[in-house]
Amino acid sequence: MPRRWKKPFFSSAPFRFPETESVVLPDPSAFFSKRLLSSPLPTNSFFQNFVLNDGDQPEYIHPYLVKSSGAAVGLSFPSRVAEPRWIYQSFVPDISISSFSAPPPTVSDGGDKNHDDHRRRRRHLITSFDDLSVTMDLPGGFGASSSIATGISIATSQDVLYFTSDSQHTKHTLQLTNGRTYLCYSSSPLHVAHTSLSTLVTTADYAGVLRFAYLPDPKYESILDRYSSCYPISGEADLTRPFSVKYKWKTRGTGELLLLAHPLHLRLLVEEDGNASASAVLRNFKYESIDGDLVGVVGRSWVLKADPIPITWYSILGLTEESYGEVISALYRDVDALKPIATTSTYGFGKEAARAARLALIAEEVRFPNLVPAVQLFLENSITPWLEGTFFGNAFLHDASWGGLITKQGAIDGAVDSGFSIYNAHHYHLGYFLYAIAVLSKIDSVWGKAYKGQAYALAKDIVNLDRGPRAHYARLRCFDLWKLHSWEGGLAEFVDGRNQQGTSEAVNAYYAAALLGMAHGDSQLIATASTLAALEIQAAQTWWHVRQGQRMYEEDFTKENRLVGVLWANKRDSALWFAPPESKDIRLGIHVLPLLPITEVLFRDLGFVREMVDWAAPAMERDDAEESWKGFVHAMEAVYDNQAAARKIRTLSDFDAGNSLSNLLWWLHSRAGSGGDKVVPPPPQGELALGCCRRRLTCCTRTKEEARPHSGGALACCRKMWACCSRKLLHD
Repeated sequence: MPRRWKKPFFSSAPFRFPETESVVLPDPSAFFSKRLLSSPLPTNSFFQNFVLNDGDQPEYIHPYLVKSSGAAVGLSFPSRVAEPRWIYQSFVPDISISSFSAPPPTVSDGGDKNHDDHRRRRRHLITSFDDLSVTMDLPGGFGASSSIATGISIATSQDVLYFTSDSQHTKHTLQLTNGRTYLCYSSSPLHVAHTSLSTLVTTADYAGVLRFAYLPDPKYESILDRYSSCYPISGEADLTRPFSVKYKWKTRGTGELLLLAHPLHLRLLVEEDGNASASAVLRNFKYESIDGDLVGVVGRSWVLKADPIPITWYSILGLTEESYGEVISALYRDVDALKPIATTSTYGFGKEAARAARLALIAEEVRFPNLVPAVQLFLENSITPWLEGTFFGNAFLHDASWGGLITKQGAIDGAVDSGFSIYNAHHYHLGYFLYAIAVLSKIDSVWGKAYKGQAYALAKDIVNLDRGPRAHYARLRCFDLWKLHSWEGGLAEFVDGRNQQGTSEAVNAYYAAALLGMAHGDSQLIATASTLAALEIQAAQTWWHVRQGQRMYEEDFTKENRLVGVLWANKRDSALWFAPPESKDIRLGIHVLPLLPITEVLFRDLGFVREMVDWAAPAMERDDAEESWKGFVHAMEAVYDNQAAARKIRTLSDFDAGNSLSNLLWWLHSRAGSGGDKVVPPPPQGELALGCCRRRLTCCTRTKEEARPHSGGALACCRKMWACCSRKLLHD
């Protein structure tokens, strides 16, 4: 078994960019308990809408939409509307629960001042949160952390057709006129009476736990009864083992814990584990959802294991020597065309820097190092001012209120830098910077050591695992440890919840962080970032890649789409933020860019790649179709029809800001002659693809002509294996 990590990465005294105060960020004290304000706060979490503006937009927490408004919490099991262009679900409350108690005790009576202030206000208060749960109190003393007896009102959107309680008054059944049935379990006797056809109120103040469950099928009732006495109060996701996530819940009550797993959970779940993973999967206990069927899993801990992935500087499959000449010729032109990056935008600047970094690695791979110094100089001149704080027009700064990076421009205007300073899409922006920095650190180790602190500060913003006041950055800012993929959106309120558009840019963020770890021999950073990249890939393949004949989404949507444009918590949209559904070539491109060695893993399914290209290709005939996006369609075609793609790529004259002819030719020739059979194989079972050698002391070099350590400390790629070796990486 692989070792557990004893020390967190970034163990040396951390560098922090200069602190600033933003005039555009919301005040977190409006919703977070005072004791939470001294620690970094989440900016892309599953409950983000609860802490923005009035906090009254719903969030999708499987399998319900939950909305907190005033002193009430609304619960909805959402119905979906599916059309060729989108699938969406809206909040229509089935049940709304509130209290009508007297004012809570004051501080002088032993109450908590912070809680007391919020109870007297008309907003809820977040009192705790963790990887898998959030706890909040509502005005009037009603909430998870309250032990005050209070009157309870249960209002329904439809008239109550039928209501009954068991003899102990701890199980209650509500059947509504729309045919929906809810069960309510109370930890102590709950006595209620009708005040109207759609309102039930307690006849005496109640102190205890209430649990509600929608009953989609009568045969589920006995299962819900069996597990009704155990409930979670917190949940942690443990990433101490590479390519593995372990969920651990603290519970109250008696018996076993029943929760619902989404399709990716079920794919990764280890049902039998020496450390007692999930007790049982109830495969006939299902709730429908926009994310696919949610299936019952019993157990206080789950172990999820992702497919290992390779983290390599160079192509996994390799180029033929016959192709070197064409690639080198393109490299000459692309390197000669390098000029100072004009934009001050974090996204645009990072993208152009990463494009240049690709040229250096391609030059190394085709054994033409003569061009590397020119790229090295370009990268040093471009990136160093950002890290030193001397870049004209913009700078990275640290925001202490939420805990993370913002920019000089964004501190006064949240719309600039594509919303970076309201914590939108940090993984996209920083992923490009980290890629360029990792490559530069590889080819110039002196520079890499000099700016390691600044580089790690950028990485920490998106891959931090720490918590508490000393963390300085939110834990895994963009990555959702329940959904197992990242979100963008930041501190912007959306009725459809969190969203993510570009899956490949999300993969790039964690891939680039892993490369940074390789450049510095940091096995912990490699392990963490590789795990996140692997999960991001499998999530993209699960929810963004729409395969013919699959049952994830409704038939009307599946028939029309091979890729989701923007995936929201409550919506699947075929449009992009900047392009309509008809621009299928752009949609394909946004899920491919940047074209990298890790792209080979993301699009390993040759059959799906063919479906995707056939679907997108007609869109390139539009009058407004741009060559810069066509390049990505042709790159995907090269996976199964190299010759046809080669003819098209060689005619291109315009490329995406993060792409180049050299990069497209590198991709093309690493597939050359395959005829569709040169496809990245599945990872070997039971073997880490972190770059471990089968033999710990030697590894094949890139050329496979000899076995010797690479001069930089990280060993070069062995074509017969899935990864690159490093002296300090994991071993079996």
